[in-house]
Amino acid sequence: MALRSGVSFLRFHALRSSSRLLSTHTRPEVQQNGRKIAEFPGAKAPYVTEMKILNESSYEPIPIYRVLDNNGDVLINTEEPNLDKEVLLNMYRSMVQLNQMDKILYESQRQGRISFYMTNYGEEGMHLGSAAALTPQDLVFAQYREVGVLLYRGMTMTELVNQCYGNHEDPGKGRHMPVHYGSKQLNIVTISSPLATQMPQAVGAAYAFKRTPNNDRCVICYFGEGAASEGDAFAAFNFAATLECPVILFCRNNGYAISTPSREQYRGDGIAARGPSMGIHTIRVDGTDTLAVYNAVTKAREMALMNKPVLIEAMSYRVGHHSTSDDSTAYRSLQEIQKWTTDENPVQKFRLYLERKGLWNEEAENALVKDSRNFIVRTMQEAEKKKKPHWKEMFEDVYYDKPFQLQKQMQEFEEHLKKYGEHYPLDNFQKE
Repeated sequence: MALRSGVSFLRFHALRSSSRLLSTHTRPEVQQNGRKIAEFPGAKAPYVTEMKILNESSYEPIPIYRVLDNNGDVLINTEEPNLDKEVLLNMYRSMVQLNQMDKILYESQRQGRISFYMTNYGEEGMHLGSAAALTPQDLVFAQYREVGVLLYRGMTMTELVNQCYGNHEDPGKGRHMPVHYGSKQLNIVTISSPLATQMPQAVGAAYAFKRTPNNDRCVICYFGEGAASEGDAFAAFNFAATLECPVILFCRNNGYAISTPSREQYRGDGIAARGPSMGIHTIRVDGTDTLAVYNAVTKAREMALMNKPVLIEAMSYRVGHHSTSDDSTAYRSLQEIQKWTTDENPVQKFRLYLERKGLWNEEAENALVKDSRNFIVRTMQEAEKKKKPHWKEMFEDVYYDKPFQLQKQMQEFEEHLKKYGEHYPLDNFQKE
């Protein structure tokens, strides 16, 4: 009824009258290369008289950018990044340390010392290539298979192992599953188990950076091609594009989402094809090529700081099982695994590159492997001897003011332990 009063009523009828005069023959359109281009609010595109139905075969696949061949040689007509010797060696040392940690902690889980573990075999090049291209101030939202990024950032083996063992030196105070790392000091957001929850969170953090004056930080969000099937992924893509957020959305397409191969996970030209369709600048890169990943993330970061979000699809292969709860030989052949272990091994490829530059040799390799393994074994042995957090920690750090219900639960549990404490291994836990 308010619309029919006063000025509002007159404006409504004026607009309605003008809309009657705008027929289909006067719809806004422009000429381009002799073709009429329609300018609808939702899209600008040429008019045609022949119907064309598009599918995944209507376009050329998005190409895969690379710098190194499988022998570690720099390809002709490509750009070799100008990285210092120490940066290159730090990247490679982190790869080797990561491999040794994966071997030992995987064995640790098989021995019943920890409850769960996930290895990173086959994806090391993506970790170290991307980590080296970022600054320490950039915010990292990881999934659960980016440990190389954390090592390069400065997380120590001791911190990582303490988290997997859930002892009192674990920053998460034993509340998370193993491999759910995080570090506020190093700008690494604690990992969550549910797939893709980190993606809209990362975009929101990037939008906050955009609204901060004189900000020189971006956000990088790692996720797998399986996570890209979640609704959160599409929401993240759309908000990143429409809000023009300084975010790099980094997809590790390793071929398998647990036991689901990528051919069953999506149709079309991979994850990269979603970028241009949603208005995001996109790069597809060889994820087994550390230098190509470095170049891609370096360029993506430059664009992100200009509030141009970038989607990177890094093509790789998950050599190890999805986790200690998985037997990947049930859904893929040993021959397939072996092919990717030998022919497209990112660690081997990067090592050959360093050897050709005279920065690495067999003696250095053997010494690094031995030292890394010995250190991790000692760290693991020390971690399992450390006490668990005090049992009261399970009631802390959720609310600023602890609600009555939690206070009541804690009191009841304390009374329970006083009565039945001899049935619990309380000596393994810290005292107040």
